Amino acid sequence: MISGGWVCALHVRTAGLGGAALGSDEEEIVYLAYVVIDVLTNQVIGEREYAVRPTRRPSEELQTGQPLDIVVQQFDEFVRSLQVDPHSPLFRLVTDGQPPLRQCLHPEACSKELTLPTYYARFHDLRKEYVRAYTLRAVTRAQPAPPPPEHPASIVDMVNYLGITPYTGENFYAAEVKDMASIIQRIIADGFRLELPETIDLVLETGICSKDDDIDGNCIVRARGLPWQSSDQDIAKFFRGLNVAKGGVALCLSPQGRRNGEALVRFVSQEHRDMALKRHKHHIGPRYIEVYRASGEDFLSVAGGATCEAAAFLSRGAQVIVRMRGLPYDATPQQVLEFFSIGDDPVQVLDGAEGVLFVRRADGRATGDAFVLFAKEDDSPKALSRHRKLIGARYIELFRSTTAEVQQVLNRSLETRTSQASTPSTASAPAEGLLPVALVPQHVITSGTAKDCVRLRGLPYEAQVEHILTFLDEFAKNIVMQGVHMVYNSQGHPSGEAFIQMDSEASAFLCAQQKHHRYMTFGKKQRYIEVFQCSGDDMNLVLTGGVTPATSPKVLSPGPVTYYYPAMGPTLPPPLVYWGYPTPPVSPAHYYHPPHHPQTMIPEVVSVGGGSPLPIPPPAACPEWPIFMVN
Repeated sequence: MISGGWVCALHVRTAGLGGAALGSDEEEIVYLAYVVIDVLTNQVIGEREYAVRPTRRPSEELQTGQPLDIVVQQFDEFVRSLQVDPHSPLFRLVTDGQPPLRQCLHPEACSKELTLPTYYARFHDLRKEYVRAYTLRAVTRAQPAPPPPEHPASIVDMVNYLGITPYTGENFYAAEVKDMASIIQRIIADGFRLELPETIDLVLETGICSKDDDIDGNCIVRARGLPWQSSDQDIAKFFRGLNVAKGGVALCLSPQGRRNGEALVRFVSQEHRDMALKRHKHHIGPRYIEVYRASGEDFLSVAGGATCEAAAFLSRGAQVIVRMRGLPYDATPQQVLEFFSIGDDPVQVLDGAEGVLFVRRADGRATGDAFVLFAKEDDSPKALSRHRKLIGARYIELFRSTTAEVQQVLNRSLETRTSQASTPSTASAPAEGLLPVALVPQHVITSGTAKDCVRLRGLPYEAQVEHILTFLDEFAKNIVMQGVHMVYNSQGHPSGEAFIQMDSEASAFLCAQQKHHRYMTFGKKQRYIEVFQCSGDDMNLVLTGGVTPATSPKVLSPGPVTYYYPAMGPTLPPPLVYWGYPTPPVSPAHYYHPPHHPQTMIPEVVSVGGGSPLPIPPPAACPEWPIFMVN
């Protein structure tokens, strides 16, 4: 509430759209106008206009004026010259609606890494103050005047209702800010005070969300296309100017537990959500971000926690959460504490060992992941500077994390895995009349003793076919059609291995000789890859669970795999449907074959080595039999 002090009408223009769409096109600010009013005397004590020069996309027509940071500094000095302290709580900005500050000034300052004075984070919305004041007067007067429109569409609507003569001077650009000043003065003259202060949150607060919470579905958006390394702070900066609820950024994870470039964001009100939707296809660096409506159920499914362990861990009041990945399975809290406290620029973990939470599967086995708490925001760069440093012989990856990510990872680690969930989840549903084969006999891919294949070992788990082709470089042209085979383990996770069929033994020999122990670059990672020459038989031995060869030694084969159909007797495996490389938009996780008979589509038994028919075991029961994908 302001009953004294000073108010300052602020008008903002950009090089693009105006009105309700102001700021929705990411265009830079080109004009700022201020009118300072002494509330006690109801007199204008100072006016300033500034042409602002764009810096991202300068044009000849907009080369006048100063950069935004210089203009902000000049106005601050001007206000002080009026013997007014702009940082006093009695000094407030007044804008025509929400966009000038929330959609223009704060987002642009954030993208240019400018720090605005604190008084730009508190303001009054002139439209809301006008509606509150004159609706109240219309209700309390003995002979009420017609109430004002509930949502004035422009300054003109307010000027016409109040009977104020619009500004008609020569300075066209200053007309709007002068009319704003006239409306403010009328509100003060009519005995009303500015009583609806607005604030802009500059810091994202952490918070814990439970699956039992009641979430307003009108306050949620989904952001898509985020850089994979984005943190909750980065996403909050993208929405700078809008108030995100406590713990309101939930990073979405892939089935493999890695960030997938999406996030759900919860705002404090529907008004802020609606402004967030206007940032659809705005940018983080060179990437444009898609913004869509989402539901409260969507947010709870990602951010909602169901474990007391997570709630207790997150309630310690940490400002920074770091996720560790690649830990030894027998790592201890003391090793984690020493990892951060020893060496250059040490940093202390909040509450010692209590600030370390290891992620474990439902059966208690370690996953190699952990979350670590730090007390202050200043601890974040110190902690993350240890990215890729060693614990024992293993390098450790570090990422800035969130409360929602902790909840999501712990929820998933406790879920019981079914055989269906243990296969890669990116496949589309089979076409009508096609059924997935439970276990594919790998010997149908290739066979023989000719060493015309290479085996790659040590691949990053995120590696796709296109990364392998880039790594093989000039040898990629020697790969046969449909000759790239990605190997997955029984849980459906990448095993870090692949088999490549080459067009000749000579090509395979040269590829293994020149690419063995060379580095594959994946983002900022560099992994050295082992490359061995092998035969089709060697490849099948590994895929069907034989002894794993290092350089293709002679190993005992478990024998061919034959499908058995009760109505038809033993038969050869049905034909597979392959994709040629590079990987299609949706990679197959199952293989489909045309049905032979309505009652004999699914193989019920399998004969191993020509012996008696045995039931086909589910993938989880045969951890030595990898699932694989063909490209």
